[in-house]
This record gives sequence, C-alpha cells and structure tokens, in this order.
Amino acid sequence: MAKLPGYTKAVLKIALSVAALWYVFTKIDFQEVLLIFRKVNYGWLVAATILFIISKVFSSFRLNVFFRNIGSELTRHSNLRLYLLGMYYNLFLPGGIGGDGYKIYLLNRQFKVKAKKLFWAVLLDRVNGVLALFVLAMAMVPFIPVPALYTYIGIALIPVSIAAYYGGIHWFFKDFRSGINKTNLYSIAVQTAQLISAWFILYANHNQDQTIAYLFLFLISSIVATLPITIGGIGSREITFLFGAEMMHLDVHQSIALSLLFYVITAVVSLSGIYYSLNEQALKLQLADNQPAEPAENN
Repeated sequence: MAKLPGYTKAVLKIALSVAALWYVFTKIDFQEVLLIFRKVNYGWLVAATILFIISKVFSSFRLNVFFRNIGSELTRHSNLRLYLLGMYYNLFLPGGIGGDGYKIYLLNRQFKVKAKKLFWAVLLDRVNGVLALFVLAMAMVPFIPVPALYTYIGIALIPVSIAAYYGGIHWFFKDFRSGINKTNLYSIAVQTAQLISAWFILYANHNQDQTIAYLFLFLISSIVATLPITIGGIGSREITFLFGAEMMHLDVHQSIALSLLFYVITAVVSLSGIYYSLNEQALKLQLADNQPAEPAENN
C-alpha cells in the first residue's frame, strides 16, 4: 500500500482535530463553559502557569540526560532555548512531534551528531514521559469509583510497565542505561508538576469536588494527546475528557474547561518560542564540556 504524502497526513490530522472539537462542542452547552471562564480565579491560573513552566524546565533537563548518553549534551541554557523552540513547533505541527524532528535536524546539522541516535534519544524521552503518566494514573485508580477488578488490574500494571521499560532499555538501548534512574526521577517531577497545575486550574474554576477523578482523567487525556493523530494534541484531549466525564459521572463542562484552560496555558508558554524560530542565531547552541560529536550518518 502506497504511503500518504506528508501534506495529506497533515490535512487529515487537522481534519481530525476539527472534527473532535466539533463533536465535543455539540455535546456540551458552550455558554456553560464560557460562564466558567468568566468566573475564573486568575491568581490560581497564574499559579497553574508557573507549575506548568516548572514542569517544562524539568522536561528539558530529562531530554538533556538522553542527549548526554549519546555524547551530545547541551549546556543548560542552550538546551532550554532549544526546548522552548521545540514547544513552539509542537504547538501546531501534527501530533506534537514536529518540534522533536526539528531538534534532530538542528543538532545533526550543527554538531554532526548521528541522526539515528538523536531520534532514539527524543523518542525514549517521550516514552519515559508517557510511562510516568501511566504509573501516576494507575496509582490513582484505587481512589476513584471503579469496579474492584479494575483497581487490581491498575495496581498490577504499575510494576509490569516499569519492568517492561527497564527491560527494553537494558536489552535494546544500551547507550541509555546510565541515565535511566535520573530520567525516571525527572519524569515523575514533570508529571507531578503538571498534575498540580491541573489541580490549580480546578481551583481557578472554583471546582473542589471529585478532584482525584478529574486529575485521573487529566493524566489519561495527556497520554492520548501524545498520540500523533491531531495537531498539537488539540481535540484528542477534549474528546477524552468528554467520554471520561460521561463514564465517571463528572461535570462535563468543568472537564472541558480544565482541558481548554490547560491548552491555553500550554499555547501561551509555547508561543514564546517564536523568538527563536524567527531568530535562529539567538539559540546559540553549545555542547556541554566540549563533548566531541560523532560523525553524521547519511539520512
């Protein structure tokens, strides 16, 4: 079967994002969501934004550990600048992975680091983040109203998923063994900070009921948003909240408001990366400790 051209895939993902959002807004009273927005507490919203920024700083540190494993660790400041640029591209490119591809391109071009190794570094960085999301979500299962069988399954999946990740790194990605514990700790810090950010958004919306259930849905929606099926995750997160809220008997409008406000925070922070998109010289990428980069391979 012939592969679809890149622009066709992008159009399909845009269409899917639009369709998902359209479906969500046909199932809710949009005026109710707007009413929640009008009453929002901006103090809590600022606090949520600060926690989100902190989570992204930890996330950039985690990625740099993966870069260190392949001899391409960046200085802390240049790594933060590159990460912010990647967030900007992730905002509107299909699946939120465009920024990762651009990081690979820049590091391969500037430092002649092998593209294949860079690819595995950014991919494992994402897998590591999803693992932390999954573990935190499963840890919440005993505290939400689900059948006992689901609780047992959720708890059992925690050691299984961790063992699978460690086994995969040990057997298939030996270059990344040395940083595995540190990247896991960073991932927990990243997702915990984002979880607190979501919690603050609930407070901003004057919603303090069934907090654990809303946060569980937030984690599940974050996992779904990493899939390359929509533009920047928009649409996929909202439709997950919609179905999840209906299944768990939560307030659908509060759920959508949480999802949209988190996306707004993400967009506002990510848009600051436009500066480095318009002025690539300002990136000033530098390898840490004069690490020797490896010769680039043919792409």
